[in-house]
Amino acid sequence: MNKVSNYIKESYHELMDKVTWPTATQLQQSTAIVLVATILIMLMVSLMDFASSEVLKLIYSLFK
Repeated sequence: MNKVSNYIKESYHELMDKVTWPTATQLQQSTAIVLVATILIMLMVSLMDFASSEVLKLIYSLFK
């Protein structure tokens, strides 16, 4: 039981004293970057999906 309580105390100490938390501004900037990257990747995947769909439609229409 001593090991468990020691682990909890050390974890709490590390969380409170050693972890560097981002400021609100840093958090907002990181969130904006992730949001923009997500939208760009979504657009790229959608474009690739549309292009491959059109190519496959063209190929299927050749063999009708």
